[in-house]
This record gives sequence, structure tokens and C-alpha cells, in this order.
Amino acid sequence: MAKPDKLQLAQLDKQLRDCILCLNAGFAITTGAVFSHPPASDVMLIGQAPGITEVEAKRPFNAGSGRRLFQWLEGAGWQEDTFRANYVMTAVTKCYPGKGSNGKGDRVPTKAEQQLCRPFLEGEFKLYRPRLIMPVGGLAIKLFFPASKRLNQIIGTAVYFGPEVSADPLDLNLKHGQRLTEFDPSLSHNGRWLVPLPHPSGASLWPNKPKNKLLIEQAIRILEGIREAWQL
Repeated sequence: MAKPDKLQLAQLDKQLRDCILCLNAGFAITTGAVFSHPPASDVMLIGQAPGITEVEAKRPFNAGSGRRLFQWLEGAGWQEDTFRANYVMTAVTKCYPGKGSNGKGDRVPTKAEQQLCRPFLEGEFKLYRPRLIMPVGGLAIKLFFPASKRLNQIIGTAVYFGPEVSADPLDLNLKHGQRLTEFDPSLSHNGRWLVPLPHPSGASLWPNKPKNKLLIEQAIRILEGIREAWQL
């Protein structure tokens, strides 16, 4: 299991908590980065950005979105308390961006905000070098998959990268990975898995459709296979 240098991790945590770059750039955010950095982890879950309840509770995926997310993860064999205590939970941007202009859901962070926050995400990847990456929701999924791809073309699949492909988790080229719709126990445990999930927010109706539920279940079965094989 990847164990980051304690001093470097403490420095990253402080930089995150002190950051006001987006606020200084004129974005109407609520400062106060929300993330979870355990002492060691091979798993990284990446969301879009914290919501207002996440800011208040100071923990990722709180309230409704968290309940749905952990229903999925419990299907793969992870209990919520165990997952929160042992695995990285972070986001593309770390501060609450505010409500969306239409009043439904939260505002999607702009590309400028994403770029301002990008060094922190890169820092997390550099320190943890996760072997299982779970991008949750469209914005996080687009870190790795083409923006032209629809969710129903992505959810329910996983990409496996052999240990020889890339040492940098943020430099994964999908062309060099193996696209799968189920877990393959014959693959090397030293490789890296990318398993996307849809956004669990109640504002998103996508997970409620029967066909999409089947895709989510397929993704959960893949995660279950990885968890059991790696004894996570």
C-alpha cells in the first residue's frame, strides 16, 4: 500500500486548507477545502467538488450523495466507515462552488477554477500513486475519458493498465489500457485500474433509469472483484 511521506502530506494538507486562489480570482466560492487523506492508500475516489453539506461537515460525499455512493460501494463489499478511514476521497476542485444558476444542484466549477486547483490533485496523485482510481461524476470522469463519450458508454466498464504502461496515474493513455466489462483475476496485481461511477447526487436522474442501474451494477461487480483480489 502506498504510504506518502508524512511531512510532504502535511504540507499538502496545509496548502489546501490555506488556499484562496479561486476567491482571489473572483469566483464566488465558499473557501475551506474538503478532502480525506489517510496515512496510506492504494485507492483514490475523485468527485466533482464538495457541496454545502460537505463544507459544513468537513467530509467528502456527505448527506444524500454520500448515502447513494456508499450504497453502491457497500455492494462491492466496502463499509462506509472502513472506506472513509482508509482511502483517499478528494475532488477535481476542493471548495464549494455555490449553487447552479438554474437553482438545481451545485454550480460546475469553471475550467479556470479546475486549473487553479489542478496542482493539488497532481500532488495527491504524486504522493499516493493509487492503483485503483474511481472518478465519480462527469467532471472527474473527463480527467481520463474523452468529453465526447456519453455516460452509458463509460459506466459499467473499467480500464486496466499493466505495470509497464505508466508510472504516473495522471498520465494514463486509454489506448494503452485494456477495456473490460468484468473483473479478470488473471491480470497482474501490480497494474492499475480505472473504474468510473456516475454522480450520486439526487439532482441527477441518470442513475434512476433501469438500463443505467444495470451499468452501475456492472461497475460494482468489477470493484468487488478488485477489492477481493487485493484484499482491500
